[in-house]
Amino acid sequence: MLESILDFDKNLFIFLNGLGSEKWDNFWMFYTTKFNWIPFYLVLLFLLYKKTTKKQFLFSLVFIALLIACTDQVTNLFKFGFKRLRPCHENDVREVMRLVKSSCGGKYGFFSGHSSNSMAIAVFLGLTLKKYYKFLLPLMVVWAILMAYSRIYVGVHYPIDILCGALFGAVLGYLIYFIFNKNILRKK
Repeated sequence: MLESILDFDKNLFIFLNGLGSEKWDNFWMFYTTKFNWIPFYLVLLFLLYKKTTKKQFLFSLVFIALLIACTDQVTNLFKFGFKRLRPCHENDVREVMRLVKSSCGGKYGFFSGHSSNSMAIAVFLGLTLKKYYKFLLPLMVVWAILMAYSRIYVGVHYPIDILCGALFGAVLGYLIYFIFNKNILRKK
């Protein structure tokens, strides 16, 4: 059963990765690069700053740092616990895939840190600001889904890697939001 799921995952990766074209490579490389999103993160922090008290804003920065640290550490535990090779490190897959990045990245890919981090941030900030900006949560989730897809496009993660990363990020983002909302936002 597990073997057939992993085979399906490889075939789906090869199909999705193969849909790419040189015309779109620069776009997806830009999209997948975390540092390119710094202005976006600053806008989100500005929106958060405008809608919270100074104390709430400072606590939100602590909660965001905690959220990112948790997703990063759990991602690394999974990667080194499962030791599932990235597609670009598997000979049979590497022969038929497109590697858009100049390098493959770390040896292991389950689960995707990009997917978990972006979905965690999307859920946490989207829920925190939803009463002020009702479309922010759906927009943030779409942003995170596209971030996850970018990892398939550039050739460094299988679909299961990004799906599990996104699910983990969504759950953790919600849990951290729940604690933040109950203990910080509701107390003025």
